[in-house]
Amino acid sequence: MLQPLAPARWDDSTAAHLLNRAGFGGPPAEISRLAGLGPDQAVASLLDYEAVPDPTPDPAWAHPDPDRMQRLQALRLAGTTEARQQAQREQGQFLQQCMVELRGWWLHRMAFGPRPFQEKMVLFWHGHFATSVEKVRDPCYMWRQNDLFRRLATGNWEQLLLEAGQDPAMLIWLDQAQSRKAHPNENFAREVMELFALGEGHYTEKDVTEAARAFTGWSLDRLNQQYLYRPLIHDNGVKEFLGRTGNLNGNDVIARIVAQPQAARFITAKLWSFFAGQMPSEELNDALAAAFHEHGNNFKPFLRVLFRSGEFYDPDLIRNQVKSPVQWLVGSVRMLECELPPPLVCLGMLRQLGQDLFAPPNVKGWDGGVTWITTNTLLTRYNDAQSLVAGTAPTLTAADLARQAGGQGGQAAARVVQNLRLGGVDPEKILTPAERADKQALVAALEHRLLQAPLSGGQEQTLNEFLESKKQLNHGDLLTVIRLVMCTPEYQVA
Repeated sequence: MLQPLAPARWDDSTAAHLLNRAGFGGPPAEISRLAGLGPDQAVASLLDYEAVPDPTPDPAWAHPDPDRMQRLQALRLAGTTEARQQAQREQGQFLQQCMVELRGWWLHRMAFGPRPFQEKMVLFWHGHFATSVEKVRDPCYMWRQNDLFRRLATGNWEQLLLEAGQDPAMLIWLDQAQSRKAHPNENFAREVMELFALGEGHYTEKDVTEAARAFTGWSLDRLNQQYLYRPLIHDNGVKEFLGRTGNLNGNDVIARIVAQPQAARFITAKLWSFFAGQMPSEELNDALAAAFHEHGNNFKPFLRVLFRSGEFYDPDLIRNQVKSPVQWLVGSVRMLECELPPPLVCLGMLRQLGQDLFAPPNVKGWDGGVTWITTNTLLTRYNDAQSLVAGTAPTLTAADLARQAGGQGGQAAARVVQNLRLGGVDPEKILTPAERADKQALVAALEHRLLQAPLSGGQEQTLNEFLESKKQLNHGDLLTVIRLVMCTPEYQVA
């Protein structure tokens, strides 16, 4: 179990599989580059991203702003009703503007940044520690959590659980900032075991109660927008948690959770599911957990084993994972070598496709898999494919949602999006003259670029029927063929 992939099996197909799963896919030249490196170096080129400079600047507002918080606090306490309402409107506008910018900033990192695997891990942790701006309501907190996931993306399990629990966005999201020794809040204590580290059935209700007592004192300095430990509200009594007794605090609880064999099994199964596309068998999960434990609960060496294993390249796993909306959008931009739509348009696309970044549906995050595909979302993918290829705004975008909310802001957003040109695809950039002129060569080139596999007989026949109706392919016909490939079932999986 978990034997390294045989070098003879390393080719364009397995290299494309690695790039699709450990990144967001890419054009043929990038796949060929990985194939030429061999499996060890190909995996290292993605995982060892610290050696690759990342000069991406943070958003200008992405830092604590005590002055702004102090002004808002003063207005809430002493301002007139009109002043408070005005402050609320300004805060709401600030939130909306910053979150549109933050989503665009992160998508740009995924699509064009120098560290695709790091961003893929950030996306995984965002879904794992699912935290929504709808409740947190502070873009700086959401950026800070996103940056935490980036900083600890492939680090140590215990450190990540600890820092994620003390993260300001999480303190608000699961109400830990409100917990006091007189009235311990159990939300974070429960979810850190049920959703983050152990799973249901591996703890008792008493463990939840005792953990909640241990976590008291974990609080938030709202003025300076940072974690603050408050010893006066911490419960210093004796607690019994997962078989250990003593005056336990939050750090002790996290350490005790990670010490459970189930903690390794839980997180390795979830990582395998995210990257491989299905849950591992019991036998495979035992091997995954053993590898994780052997490497000191550190993610990078474990993931190196995972991505080098022959099991990860099983033919049944290749091109058998439904693309998430983010994977679909970012991967499309990368494979088509085109521009990423403006942030407001991306927001509308992803929201309609079912994956609104920084706003997961609940504490469990997105279900993923086949749940990404419904009649409505499939039609939206087809419409968005037309928008990406032709460079036109989608028929339903963030502007429509803003307009539905009413007000001049929504109307202005609608006008902006209606007048947008998105760049579109340049066939001369991604297809050679011979591929643009020869219909069979065109289909083969698009299959290689967009699918890394042949179309099914029925899909290929439909495409050929369109091509046969054209004596000579013009620019618009080439765009139509690209769109038709993107509207096949084969394009919805990676």
